[in-house]
Amino acid sequence: MPGIEPLQPSRKPTLTPATGASPTALRLVLGAQLRRMRGEAGITPEVAADRIRCSTAKISRMETGHSPCKERDAADLLELYGVTDPARTAEFIDLVRKAGQRGWWRTYADVLPDWFEPLVGLEEAAASIRTYEGHYVPGLLQTADYAYAVVRSGHALESEEITRRRVELRLRRQQLLQRRDAPKLWVLLDEAVLMRPTGGTRVMREQLAHLLEMTELPHVIVQVAPFEVTAHTSPGNGITYLRFAVEGLPDVAYIEHLTNATSVNKQESTDEYRWILDSLSAQSPSPAASRDLLWEALKRYGGGGPVV
Repeated sequence: MPGIEPLQPSRKPTLTPATGASPTALRLVLGAQLRRMRGEAGITPEVAADRIRCSTAKISRMETGHSPCKERDAADLLELYGVTDPARTAEFIDLVRKAGQRGWWRTYADVLPDWFEPLVGLEEAAASIRTYEGHYVPGLLQTADYAYAVVRSGHALESEEITRRRVELRLRRQQLLQRRDAPKLWVLLDEAVLMRPTGGTRVMREQLAHLLEMTELPHVIVQVAPFEVTAHTSPGNGITYLRFAVEGLPDVAYIEHLTNATSVNKQESTDEYRWILDSLSAQSPSPAASRDLLWEALKRYGGGGPVV
């Protein structure tokens, strides 16, 4: 069975994360910094909220990276927390400014739900992405026609233009896999996905051929989780687990539901989801054996050839 990289001990966050992080990732880093500095200063959320004239709920959202932080608020909070070094304050404010920038995905705001936007931003900053899907091929590995079929199945009454925009967004996300510093993508695919002819025979045949082609990339791994495995170990919903090469940014588990999603970054929660993925991976065929299963599925849809 394939080996799974062990959990690494968390590192003490530093003020400056690696360059190139997405605005979404920077908000998480800055939030963690604000929470740490507030704790070290012995300041309660109520006192912090009073200082910048907001609710404690907003302080919580800022510290978890779910709400942006204004430059003026950041300066006031740093002063409250005892940060008096002008250079350190200026450095932090610069990060606040960068975290407030618009990511490329904001161009698709008309088709990008608020609950899905964080995942797109975090994908851009991830060093590794592990995902389990029980219904469809993950968006990062979908062909255009397969993506169209998936989108239409969930948004049948939408206009063709909106559908096209949704598919375009999905394909744009895939560009991160072509970067020189592309993240490692490890996919656990429920066997049911191979049996479900999404989009019809031709679309499914092309999708499976694309999956096989993508597994030839050194940073893309696909494992097929058989029915006998998922019958006993299955999260029920899709899970995406992201790890980052950014100081101060914890692992994030993103769990999809029917009409929304939940993201968690506390270690006691992310460890649980990582354990589920580890367990599924350890019980499933190896990546090489999974390629054979993909070839067998491709042949059932009228494609295939010699296994390479």
